Amino acid sequence: MYRELHQHLLTWKHSPDRKPLILRGARQVGKTTLVHQFAEQYKQYVYLNLERPEHLSFFEKLSNVQVIIEAIFLQQNLSPDYPNTLLFIDEIQESPKAIALLRYFYEDLPQLHVISAGSLLEFAMGDVKSFPVGRVNIMHLFPLNFREFLLATGKEMAAKALAELPIKVHSHEVLKQLFHTYAIIGGMPEVVKRYATNNSLIGLKEVYESIWTTYREDVRKYAGSKNEERVIYHIVSSASNYLDERVTFERFGHSNYKSREVGEAFNSLEAARIIQLIRPTTDSSFPVREDLKKKPRMQFLDTGLVNFSLNIQHELIGMEDLSTAYKGALIPHLVCQELISTQYDSYHKPKFWVRDKSQSSAEVDLVETYKGMVIPVEIKSGPSGKMRSLHQFMDECPHYFAVRLYAGNFDIVPAKTYSGKAFLLMNLPYYLGTRLKAYIQWFVDQHG
Repeated sequence: MYRELHQHLLTWKHSPDRKPLILRGARQVGKTTLVHQFAEQYKQYVYLNLERPEHLSFFEKLSNVQVIIEAIFLQQNLSPDYPNTLLFIDEIQESPKAIALLRYFYEDLPQLHVISAGSLLEFAMGDVKSFPVGRVNIMHLFPLNFREFLLATGKEMAAKALAELPIKVHSHEVLKQLFHTYAIIGGMPEVVKRYATNNSLIGLKEVYESIWTTYREDVRKYAGSKNEERVIYHIVSSASNYLDERVTFERFGHSNYKSREVGEAFNSLEAARIIQLIRPTTDSSFPVREDLKKKPRMQFLDTGLVNFSLNIQHELIGMEDLSTAYKGALIPHLVCQELISTQYDSYHKPKFWVRDKSQSSAEVDLVETYKGMVIPVEIKSGPSGKMRSLHQFMDECPHYFAVRLYAGNFDIVPAKTYSGKAFLLMNLPYYLGTRLKAYIQWFVDQHG
């Protein structure tokens, strides 16, 4: 299964400044499979899973990385051809000592290529006596985005059409229908693999159920106490029902839990990458700062899992415009997921805009920055004149560029706010979520 991160791994492999790599991501997003496939670039491949006692013992019993590697190579009957060998340490969170030792792989064995991965690394960090800051590279892996989905399901020509800028009119309907399928299924690798094999939604339920059960059972690993375990379980079980709302911690989900308890539980779920909190900003000009006093939105790992937990997948089949699905929350959630999926080398959550006035409900779905400008991105169906919040943003900001994602064709049109300010509105089909930054750059550069 093709993953875009593979190209970044190739760059890492050939970099003269290569350091041991930590691959981060939630459970079941495909980290192990990706590294197994990448290992084909090497003559020798050593795979260690630290959940296996015989592999863990190398790091728990030994402390010198040269001795550790000699012992591993001897046990696996391999020659010490370090420049042509990939060592993959999976589930490294099982050994805080192994995490700390990564710095010595960099300092003492730089010719050996080392990748480590773990789904719960954040929870092991507290036990690491000396994290190898500056001695490791970090990359992030997320569920498949739309382009990866197209390639995984054999739609190579559609993937090429998606890469065109601007998008061709004749590609629109095909890409929109394929995106609708992706919006229903989501990007969890095991789900996409099953769908690609059978070309059918039938039979996917058991895969979703397996993944969802795993996340619920993992709750005890995230929790620091029995009470926190109960709060996290409540959030995981009920949060998808509030996808269309901003989060109030106090008594979240009609519970009796206090704000502090819910906030701590969300912090644990964020660390596990299961649910992220997307924060608002009140800034319409650079710099864009999060406003921690205002209510955030929830961002789940995968829209397909949300659809499954809400049991709405059947309702989405045949919908012409998904902008209205689940009270208008589905497409903004999926576009946000798409944006997050492209952040391989550094992870910065998207932001949305709210007006900095009391009793104001003005809200723009996303803001993006380019050339010192804060560009509003609204995700709506219907005519542009009804986008009241976007107009209010444009009245405040010092430029004239705005973006709308919707079910229609690509175009750029002149518009005016209610107060009369002229601006340019770029209308993008909502299947271009992963291409949003590229389109904004092109838009500003062409019309600036």
